Amino acid sequence: MISYANMCILMYMNSIYKPHEFGAKIGKSVDTLRRWDRNGILKAKRTPTGHRFYDDDDLTAYYGIKKGNRKTVVYCRVSSHGQKDDLKSQVEAMEIFCRAAGTPVDEWVQEIGGGMNFKRKKFLKIMDEISSGEVGKVMIAHKDRLARFGFDFISHMANKNGCEIVIVNQESLSPQQEMVEDLMTIVHTFSCRLYGLRSYKKKIREAAENESN
Repeated sequence: MISYANMCILMYMNSIYKPHEFGAKIGKSVDTLRRWDRNGILKAKRTPTGHRFYDDDDLTAYYGIKKGNRKTVVYCRVSSHGQKDDLKSQVEAMEIFCRAAGTPVDEWVQEIGGGMNFKRKKFLKIMDEISSGEVGKVMIAHKDRLARFGFDFISHMANKNGCEIVIVNQESLSPQQEMVEDLMTIVHTFSCRLYGLRSYKKKIREAAENESN
């Protein structure tokens, strides 16, 4: 039985999951987890009071994670269909890099979508696979190929799940036009919010005046 002190240490080192949370994470029922626990297939840890729980080590054990068994993915992205030539150049440059580095690639992913759009289907699929322990390495030409902002969070999430993000750092493969378009999007978004805020303040002021009358 794990001691209370050791359990506290684990809570700082790993994420702790109740049986239903762990089951949801791996797509198995609580009954299945109980059966695995009884049969020694995947033993649950227990609190001093006997309650079962799981942590990231158990998640690793379930997926049979070993660095060499996870796939390596190359992700290439441009913002618009008009940049197909840029996408082709990006893919070719990554192919050259991987061959020179002797890195075998299991999957090549090409996507067209803005770097500020976190709902890109292929991007989300990769993030889901990282979370489930299927991906050990993601290779990109430049960090903004994954996302224009929030890369540090994405990298943290990947590292927590045992995935390495390799940045070739070829800024020439990060079109300057995209940066201008993304900045314009930010300006437009905040302009709309400011306009909405002014309208909201005006309505409040008018309502207050009508109330006083």
